Formats: sequence, structure tokens, C-alpha cells
Amino acid sequence: MVNRKTWGRILGMAGCVVLGLGVTGCDYWPPTLQSQIEQLQSDIQTVTAENMRLQSQVNELSTANQDLQVRFNEVNRVNQEKSHVIASLQSQVDSLRAKTKKTTARVKKTTKPKSSSKRTVKKKRATQR
Repeated sequence: MVNRKTWGRILGMAGCVVLGLGVTGCDYWPPTLQSQIEQLQSDIQTVTAENMRLQSQVNELSTANQDLQVRFNEVNRVNQEKSHVIASLQSQVDSLRAKTKKTTARVKKTTKPKSSSKRTVKKKRATQR
């Protein structure tokens, strides 16, 4: 059997080895793992570049959207103004049509039939000859 001193030495040495590896680190990477790491780093760079390009497009589209929203609001405001003008003009036309109808109705009531006035004129002319 192994005595206590031997176990103490074994544990002490194992602790030193673990401590030494922990401090210095392990720099050995198997070649397959190294190639996978390089591929992943390349993919990360590609994705980062694509992300930056897409973010740039999003910013451009956001700016264009804001510009279009401003133009839409302006066109909508002008459209409402024109609608009010059209409604006002339509009411003026309607009131003028109503006035015209009333005026023509009054004129028709106050004027004599033209046929009777022509007869009197013809009679007068015939008697003058």
C-alpha cells in the first residue's frame, strides 16, 4: 500500500502540472480543427461585410421612406385644399343655377307671348300702306 507521503507527492505533482497547463495554455490545435476555425473566421468576415452592406441599404431605404412620407403628407394637404376649393366652387355653381332658374321663370311670367305681339305689328304695318 502507498503511504500518505506518496499520495501527497502525487497530488502535489498533479496540481503543479494542472497549474502549469492552466497558466501557459495549450497551443496545440489539430489540423482539421485549425482549418475549421479558419473557415469559421472567414465566414464571420463575410457575414459581417454582408451585414454592413444590408445595414447601409436599410439606412438608405429608411431615409427614402422618410422623404416619401414628407412628400405624401404635402400632397395630401394640397389634395384636401383642392377638395375644399372644388366643394366651394360646386356650391357657387349650384347657387348660380338656382338663381338663373328663378330669373328665367320671372322673365317668362313677365313677358307677353311673342306671337300676339307679331300680329299687332303686322296689322299696323298693313294699315299704314
